[in-house]
Amino acid sequence: MVTAPRTEVALTTGSVGDDVGAPPPVCSVVVIDDDGAVLRQAGRLLGEAGIEAYYFGSIGEALAALETLDPGPAAILADFHLGTVAGVEELESVRARWPDLAVIAMTDDPAISSVVDAMRLGAYDYLPKPLPLAALLGTLQRAIERQRLLVRNRRLEREVGAGRSEGLFGNSTGLQRVFSLIDAVAPSDTTVLILGESGTGKELVARAIHNCGPRKARPFLAVNCGALAESVLDSELFGHVRGAFTGAVSARKGLFEEASGGTIFLDEVGELPASLQVKLLRVLQEREVRPVGSNENRRIDIRVLAATNRDLRAAVLDRSFREDLFYRLDVVRIDVPPLRERPADIAPIVHYFLRKHARRLGQPVKKIDPAALDALGRYAWPGNVRELENAIERGIVLSRGELVTIESLPAVCVTGEQLPLAEPPPSALPLARAVHEFERRCVQNTLSRSAGNVAEAARVAGVDRSNFRRLLKRHGLASTKVENDHPSSD
Repeated sequence: MVTAPRTEVALTTGSVGDDVGAPPPVCSVVVIDDDGAVLRQAGRLLGEAGIEAYYFGSIGEALAALETLDPGPAAILADFHLGTVAGVEELESVRARWPDLAVIAMTDDPAISSVVDAMRLGAYDYLPKPLPLAALLGTLQRAIERQRLLVRNRRLEREVGAGRSEGLFGNSTGLQRVFSLIDAVAPSDTTVLILGESGTGKELVARAIHNCGPRKARPFLAVNCGALAESVLDSELFGHVRGAFTGAVSARKGLFEEASGGTIFLDEVGELPASLQVKLLRVLQEREVRPVGSNENRRIDIRVLAATNRDLRAAVLDRSFREDLFYRLDVVRIDVPPLRERPADIAPIVHYFLRKHARRLGQPVKKIDPAALDALGRYAWPGNVRELENAIERGIVLSRGELVTIESLPAVCVTGEQLPLAEPPPSALPLARAVHEFERRCVQNTLSRSAGNVAEAARVAGVDRSNFRRLLKRHGLASTKVENDHPSSD
């Protein structure tokens, strides 16, 4: 075995969700060929690129050495003598032993059949001889990135396997702030108001508070305040006595009494009708409830957690929400950041949902293709964690084999509203360019949310279609549905 001197890897890659400040991984390449001239050429090219490489004259030597390399290589570059039985067997043995390793086949046989054989047997890519520098470096760049993502995927899978409670995953600053507040408020009975967009996981935060506190052995009951009619919600929350209304043939405890000793979670509390806001205020002040139709108050031992995606301060100003109730609820506030503000958390959440839904659907736990994970990391997720969960469930159902691929994911997650990879903040741009960039993003987001329909996007943007089309042309954007717009009265 011949090795190149250990050097800094020139081919470095970055992706959404990398740990800030983490050093690039040490990557190496194994080169296998019985032609010394090819080995010398590969050595010269890889040396110029600063890539550590190991050189072998046969597959047997390489397989023995691979067992001892730590860390293992990012790729194998080899002449498998494709088109022969021996070459096919060699490629199959490498793929069977190291299924995650990127195998790049070198060939001096330009026949299409050889290339097809290589790809069919699992080769990552192929290169013609003599080795072209640009193609070699480009292929290795992708192979090293693929290996980096696979290693990261396995680490995340181990983290998920260790089990973080309630499906709350992530190392982003915003989520770490949420975790700190959960730890601080969980031991007490303080009322907590959880704010965030729909689908961000507000109920998960509430459950984590309950599970980390002294009431964890007692009931946790959740109720959506916007899902029930006022009369039904009144009875559901506070209970009723026999004969309180038509159909009340027996008395019934409400959820506040049912959860006594535990926690009640009032989701979408901003939708609570005015009459019930008064009754909730009494619960928070006096810790007692009065069932519908009763003249007596009943004491309860309860912790109240509430959540909403509404701006309650604005609701107080327009008198749709009581000011005194707002301050009773807003003792400790936890703001759950939207998923688009913490793209680094997408990967661990993906792996959690892969395990969860594979188990629920009775399928073997699947892995996700690195390219698919990268696409998910760049999508803006307007539906937040709930939308991501649905995408992963779809991917499990539609994928074939062990990998969830891009093809099995919703198309909008791959081609829809994407996060900018590395754009300067508006304050760092000249005014004219900042205005141009802001306008471009608004137009692009509006078109994406309207599923590419120009008529609908123009209506949402408040302009006529002809002006909206001019905006699309100005910013180099296009829609697949431009010709299919429904007539409107522009």
